[in-house]
Amino acid sequence: MAVEHPAGVLCSYDARERSFQAEMNMKKQIAEHLAPQIGSLDEEGILALLEYPPNPEMGDVSLPCFKLSKTLRKAPDAIARELKNNMPPHPLVQRVEAVSGYLNFYLDPAAFAGQLVSEILQKRDRYGSQDVGGGRTIVIDYSSPNIAKPFHIGHLRSTVIGHSLARIFTFMGYRCVRVNHLGDWGTQFGKLIAAYLRWGDRTKIEQDGIDELLRLYVKFHEEAEQNPELEDEGRAWFVKLEQGDAQANELWKWFIGISLNEFEKIYKFLGVTFDSYAGESFYNDKLDKVIDGLRAKNLLEQDEGALIVRLDEFNMPPVLILKKDGSSLYHTRDIAAAIYRKETYDFDKAIYVTDYAQNLHFQQWFKVIELMGFEWAKDLVHVPFGRVSLEGGVGLSTRKGNVVKLEDLLKQTIEKTREIIEAKNPSLANKDEVARQIGAGAVIFSDLSAGRIKDVVFSWEEALNFDGETGPYVQYTHARACSVLRKAGGGSVDGVRLEPAEIPVEWLLDAEAQQVLKQLYLFPEKVHQAMDKLEPSVVSRYLIDLAQSFNRFYHDCPILVEDAALRTARLALVECVRTTLARGLHLIGLEAPEQI
Repeated sequence: MAVEHPAGVLCSYDARERSFQAEMNMKKQIAEHLAPQIGSLDEEGILALLEYPPNPEMGDVSLPCFKLSKTLRKAPDAIARELKNNMPPHPLVQRVEAVSGYLNFYLDPAAFAGQLVSEILQKRDRYGSQDVGGGRTIVIDYSSPNIAKPFHIGHLRSTVIGHSLARIFTFMGYRCVRVNHLGDWGTQFGKLIAAYLRWGDRTKIEQDGIDELLRLYVKFHEEAEQNPELEDEGRAWFVKLEQGDAQANELWKWFIGISLNEFEKIYKFLGVTFDSYAGESFYNDKLDKVIDGLRAKNLLEQDEGALIVRLDEFNMPPVLILKKDGSSLYHTRDIAAAIYRKETYDFDKAIYVTDYAQNLHFQQWFKVIELMGFEWAKDLVHVPFGRVSLEGGVGLSTRKGNVVKLEDLLKQTIEKTREIIEAKNPSLANKDEVARQIGAGAVIFSDLSAGRIKDVVFSWEEALNFDGETGPYVQYTHARACSVLRKAGGGSVDGVRLEPAEIPVEWLLDAEAQQVLKQLYLFPEKVHQAMDKLEPSVVSRYLIDLAQSFNRFYHDCPILVEDAALRTARLALVECVRTTLARGLHLIGLEAPEQI
């Protein structure tokens, strides 16, 4: 049964979602153990109450007994004490304490290490994956840059958030259809055609690409401020384009080809791919079906020659479906696209990743889909994110030329990375490729390290800073783990053969190793949380925590020691970290080089 949640949160409470568990899920094991002792609450209810104490001295898992007080008609302290006294032994639990209404569980370190290390070494890069999707389809609409305009830093957020969500949902058992809904239609193309015919040079456009198209677009708006009649000229050319005018259509297709070549360079840098590039124009021949459907439901009204759908009773402005000149708008094309995607892909969810300034737009046309009688309107999800501005409070505007091209940012970060590599590891093989992996990773991680709904003020200095809690820091930690394994394996990361049954986990009981294990344990939960909240930053922050724990372990606990048992145990832990870091980096769109 689907339930309503705040905008941008996806939850589906069917049986497959509730079945989330890893083999080494200590909360689930404890919930199963507690269920017979608590008659008023089933295993799922207990699982929902269990939490991780903020202080390890308070245990590894805790059950607050306050919510049980009403149904059991006892004080929380009494409930906790009674549960402790009646608790049968469990192989994972070392001891149980009742403190101030909490039942605190302290895990047996060896049992915990044994179960977790075995699971990770058995599952390898599938550790953390759960088949909650069951093969159901999710369509994710993201990136969606405008044709004939530069791919700037404002487009980065939708691109990397959507790309990460697609990887997370795929990892969780869904079939993901990645859609790049290109902005390839609208009045701006009439303006660009008018600008090209007045001031354009074909040779210069072929040479400079989008930069020259942007110059013409900016010039059009500068000139239109002095000569408003230019706006009419631009609109007239778009009407010609809509009517199939040969000259307008040829120029429009040319602009698209130039733009796609530029965009593909960016996507290659970022490692981003799509299953569909069907842009707004793709739905032009599908709009009549929308209009007919709206008429059939008596939803259309005429308003000064335009066609609208009123949403007054839902406290929203009316939706403009067709302008008085008969041309369509974003709402119309988005409705057509949603119907097409449902018919084509039969999605379980359709997710749209755009900035929060479009919240009302999506609320409006989602409601129209519902009013048209489509029960799957409930499966349309808007994932909003904060807007990007430049330092000094300058907003991004292609009309005014206020943009920072993403290509320029990527090239600068890659160049800086190359300089660092030359200074610190000049003999590194494939320096250019590693510089690309680290440079692009720095840009992606900087965007995904904070909550997506936050506004971002772009700073060159911060974007080019590799120190602190960054993507390069996590990538370097992964490379460090690879280096240890390579030394132990005679020059090969895969040279160390570690079988789960042969790991002497009694050598992983020290505080540093246990802290790393506790971080490793959290990975499946964090991935599931990132999926539920549609929030890749959950994974990004987790990777920083895991990297920091591992680096403390690396500095404090020698790994390549003479004692064979200790060496094997610690190498197993290194391998678990390497595997988890690599998978986590993949889920947020970063690569994991073995050497830096």
